[in-house]
Amino acid sequence: MEALIAVLPGDGIGPEVTREATRVLDAIAARGAHRFEFKTARVGGAAIDASGSAFPDDTRALVAEADAVLLGAVGGPKWSAPDAPVRPEQGLLDLRAAMNVYANLRPVKTRPVLYPASPLRPEYLENVDIMVVRELTGGIYFGDRSRTEDAAMDVCTYTRPEIERVVRMAANLARDRRGKVTSVDKANVLDTSRLWRSITDELFASEFDDLELETLLVDAAAMHLLTRPADFDVIVTENMFGDILTDEASMLCGSLGMLPSASLNEHRKGLYEPIHGSAPDIAGRGIANPCGAILSVALLLRYTFGLNDEAEAIETAVYAALEAGYRTADVAGPDGKACNTVAMGDAIIAVLMNHG
Repeated sequence: MEALIAVLPGDGIGPEVTREATRVLDAIAARGAHRFEFKTARVGGAAIDASGSAFPDDTRALVAEADAVLLGAVGGPKWSAPDAPVRPEQGLLDLRAAMNVYANLRPVKTRPVLYPASPLRPEYLENVDIMVVRELTGGIYFGDRSRTEDAAMDVCTYTRPEIERVVRMAANLARDRRGKVTSVDKANVLDTSRLWRSITDELFASEFDDLELETLLVDAAAMHLLTRPADFDVIVTENMFGDILTDEASMLCGSLGMLPSASLNEHRKGLYEPIHGSAPDIAGRGIANPCGAILSVALLLRYTFGLNDEAEAIETAVYAALEAGYRTADVAGPDGKACNTVAMGDAIIAVLMNHG
């Protein structure tokens, strides 16, 4: 198999973690009959500095050409002035819209080796295996907005087609898992959530009556994620709620640095990125955790190219390296010895090459 992968390193630690992820893909290519071509372009703050746009035309053209996109992270204090005419995060929103990646998949699976890195007691972490499906191209992040000196407005809008397609994806994923979907909304307050709930109920009555549907208000869901996380299978929710809940859920795994994500359109052309931000405070120090980015390319192989065996090989290698004692500082724990970003990548690649 041959594929073109657009690599958008972005800002902060983005270049450091995407470098390790592409090295892992090179190792996968060396193990089998695959060839990955990487082309790099700017997005976010780096793109603003170079062109004045957070998502310039040459990046847009590469994204359209590529078979899949690997993103690092965007943003940082350099571009965060309140009166900034363009912000790095706008490049991320424009990228998602250009690819029409409406469903963001964020797996959250705990492993005993990382129990000590979590602030939760180990008994809460056993058997946690959650797939969060976040609607990604609608809601308040994409609504009309305005601001004056004394007032501001952000409009949250959802339509039936937007809700139906992401709920269907979540339900189909649940059919291949444990058969349960938890829909999260705020239907006691918001009309968008009332629409979300009514459409979800209709779909489960007509198309997915073989599955279990649980409905939770977002505040209750936030509490239950920390008190009964093993009860969840697939969680589906709107854009802002999903953004917040998955950052919370990262604490089950010990660190934001461990979690990957896949954002998919109807053709399974995907945008893959770790869920962490640009972490400007540690950028350039060589201590960022590359595991989220490396696990993201495992999702890339699985969802865009259908290479499930190769995806599983990467996931196995990541946790084998952790079991062998390789940890970056965010998951090393108070008594652990931390390795640097490249050493973590080296350890994972060594497992891949020695168990091929």
